[in-house]
Amino acid sequence: MIPEVGDPAVRVGRDDIAAAVRAAGIAAGETLLFHSALSSLGTVEGGPEAVIDGLLQAVGPSGTVAVPTLCNWQPGEQHLVFPRWDPAETPSYVGRITEVFRQRPDALRSDHATHSVAAIGAGAAALTAHHGEAGPRLGPFGPRAFAATSPWQRLVDQNAVYAFIGVDFKVATMVHLVESLIVERALARAPEARREHAALEVIGWMTPGVWPQIRIDDREVFQHELATKGLVQSGKIGSATLLWTRAGTMVEHWLALLEAEPARWFPAEYLAWERLLNGEHPA
Repeated sequence: MIPEVGDPAVRVGRDDIAAAVRAAGIAAGETLLFHSALSSLGTVEGGPEAVIDGLLQAVGPSGTVAVPTLCNWQPGEQHLVFPRWDPAETPSYVGRITEVFRQRPDALRSDHATHSVAAIGAGAAALTAHHGEAGPRLGPFGPRAFAATSPWQRLVDQNAVYAFIGVDFKVATMVHLVESLIVERALARAPEARREHAALEVIGWMTPGVWPQIRIDDREVFQHELATKGLVQSGKIGSATLLWTRAGTMVEHWLALLEAEPARWFPAEYLAWERLLNGEHPA
């Protein structure tokens, strides 16, 4: 993913950021998770802290601001990810703003080695607590990453603001919750006698298997589909484009689009798995 190219001649500070967020229709009291590219904003007076403070100012003391604080690993080191995980020390690799954010004394970070979320504000504790301790879901990042008690599901349940600053839907981490729900819903629709065996064929952490992986370019297609329905709002912060939608609305429409045309979106191996799950012959 290539972020927007920022214009260094455009200068922006905390108050400008807060005003731009409000001008884009995001109100006080909202819960807001954002993906970002600091360089896209232009020259930010105060750096990442100004961006964070501007967003907090926009949602006010009753609101909450959150960021993904995902971790990365080198080839051959996947088996070390969970043993090495430390919520207080493991860096976020998804942008400078997220790394500064998680280290702030007012930030809380959820306890998951690959797909944690950090949050500041009135709802931070409720959003980040007990990440994945109940409601496990199958998936390549383990059963807790996008569980029913993950911050990702809570954002959907709240229909929170899901925003992009200088980036687009190609970086939407929420896609992995959608993939997990596709599998969960497929298993729920299938005859009960087939579910247990079929679940064993789904990918897991360090375990190969089938998965309805959504291609990067198809995320952009979905962005366009959502925008044509008037469900993506936009604005400017400095020289960066601000896009935002609602997490619950996004997931609901994404699921509907995928399930309406599975052959258009999913890998052949996954489609064959679904057919067998439903008692059909492979194509």
